[in-house]
Amino acid sequence: MQQDDCVIEAADFNFFYGPKQALHGVSAKLPRNRVTACIGPSGCGKSTFLRCLNRMNDLVDGARCEGSLFLDGEDLNARDLDVIALRRRVGMVFQKPNPFPKTVYENVAYGLRIAGENRRRVLDEICERSLRRAALWDEVKDRLHESALGLSGGQHQRLCIARAVAVDPEVILMDEPCSALDPRSTMKIEDLIGELRGDYSIIIVTHNMQQAARVSDLTAFFYEGELVETGATKALFTTPARKETSDYLTGRFG
Repeated sequence: MQQDDCVIEAADFNFFYGPKQALHGVSAKLPRNRVTACIGPSGCGKSTFLRCLNRMNDLVDGARCEGSLFLDGEDLNARDLDVIALRRRVGMVFQKPNPFPKTVYENVAYGLRIAGENRRRVLDEICERSLRRAALWDEVKDRLHESALGLSGGQHQRLCIARAVAVDPEVILMDEPCSALDPRSTMKIEDLIGELRGDYSIIIVTHNMQQAARVSDLTAFFYEGELVETGATKALFTTPARKETSDYLTGRFG
């Protein structure tokens, strides 16, 4: 992979929660404007890795890292890195939808206002564009100034995606974005990921291997804190290079 095609690069990256080591020597190059799925059993380090990409783990007492982690060649753990600016570049959608107790409109506009944008015309345009990108506009265009808490769970998650894309990030992280949703809402989120592919670099953690196979271009298999194998999704699912990957994919453990 050419450097220009790589958005995230990890090199012998280790991560610790106090004395417990959660990631061991992770090295990977994740492609730009593609979907990467991180799979593996519970507690294998995939969500920890995801949270390292926007420094969410800074909020955990005793957390520390070793090795290198880069976004577009920039050291994500540099002491002088502006973490607030980083989180605008690397948006996150959590397992449980977390709309703010504000109107639909103000949920989408929130990050823009934080960044100092208060021009109504600009906010209106970006709000509509972001809700359209999240396949939600037609469902909420007449409810923009009503509480977002009145939406359904699937709508909540798409609203959170609209909120993430509103600030025009480079990368969108998704940590089990469908685990709390019904099958119909899950299908809408998966369709949405497909539509956003190419415009954003998306990294999704999922326990659902069928979902990983459906939505991702590249799959990374984590096991016991190690990144065992990465590869093009179709190749990894059909002809994995490592026995641990094969055993997980065929249900021998996990």
